[in-house]
Amino acid sequence: MGHKTTISKKGFLKPVRYAKKDLETVLELTHLMSSTLDPKEVLYFVVSKISGTIDVTRCSIVSIPYEEKRHAYVISTFEDPKIVNLRLDLKKYPEIQKALSSRKPVVIRDALKDPLLKEVRHIIAPIGIRSIVVIPIIFRNEVIGTLFLRTSKLNHNFTEREIRLCTAIANSAANSLYNAFLHEKIEGERSQFEKLAITDYLTGLYNIRYFYNRIDEEISRSQRYKLHISCLMIDIDHFKKINDNYGHRTGDIVLSEFAQLLKKHTRKSDVLARYGGEEFIVLLPQTPQEAAVSKAETIRAFIKKHKFRGIKDKKGLTVSIGISSYPPHSVRNKEDMITIADNALYKAKSTGRNRVVFGDGKILQK
Repeated sequence: MGHKTTISKKGFLKPVRYAKKDLETVLELTHLMSSTLDPKEVLYFVVSKISGTIDVTRCSIVSIPYEEKRHAYVISTFEDPKIVNLRLDLKKYPEIQKALSSRKPVVIRDALKDPLLKEVRHIIAPIGIRSIVVIPIIFRNEVIGTLFLRTSKLNHNFTEREIRLCTAIANSAANSLYNAFLHEKIEGERSQFEKLAITDYLTGLYNIRYFYNRIDEEISRSQRYKLHISCLMIDIDHFKKINDNYGHRTGDIVLSEFAQLLKKHTRKSDVLARYGGEEFIVLLPQTPQEAAVSKAETIRAFIKKHKFRGIKDKKGLTVSIGISSYPPHSVRNKEDMITIADNALYKAKSTGRNRVVFGDGKILQK
């Protein structure tokens, strides 16, 4: 009788111990969520904790953006960090679709037999997935993601206890997933705002404010390490006639197209900016005088040959270019470098246009 009572106690205490352990896991995660500011760190801790508690092949948290329901994104995973930010086509994941629509956990006991996966069986079979659990993550009555568990082990089924534990964790993680959404959205908007703050709206090149900051940095670096640096001031010849003859819309198209041509024929390390109106400025780090002259002549030649949209004049467009270089010019700051190039540009325009002039006043092309 006493032996039976001992067995009965053990059978009773086992689920109690499991329940205690699961509660401790949820409380640990809840404490972390309230004490950690980085939502992605919290989500990674969630998937790593589940992977250490439950026998799974892969555990991921998948986000579902509000604005689209055709795709989902792996926002956190423990086993394979390379798939973070992977976009999932929900047509290939009917189990996720069902969890989204039913707002309840979806349990696939055998992925090779379950009728829900009939259309995607050919995808699942080769990678050996056998059992799947998808638990919706709901925040303010909106499904914003799922906890996605998969195992490749034969005859392994997720237990009711494991599903209850993961559901409790998913409910606790909802706020962190929502915060991760907000964090990414804010970072994206901040990045876009920062880009707009330094970019010319029409051409997509840097604006002059950004250029002034960069040229200061590059001149200081050149002086410190005795490196060459050059600057090109470029002006589209007779641009006013384009606006007068074809309209300002065509003029804007020409400026935009011109900017793209400049980008195509310069290096990533070069700094291109719209100086104002039809004037552009190009900073060429680690570029001596001879290379700057060659680059300026290349730009002048390809602009002359290029057929701009909306321009019917067979003569096309031409540019005048002024160059400054350090050395040989005495350059103390950006004002010196820009002034020398600007004076050279003025001479190029006043002596006939469609030419390159170096800072010493020497006309290099007619």
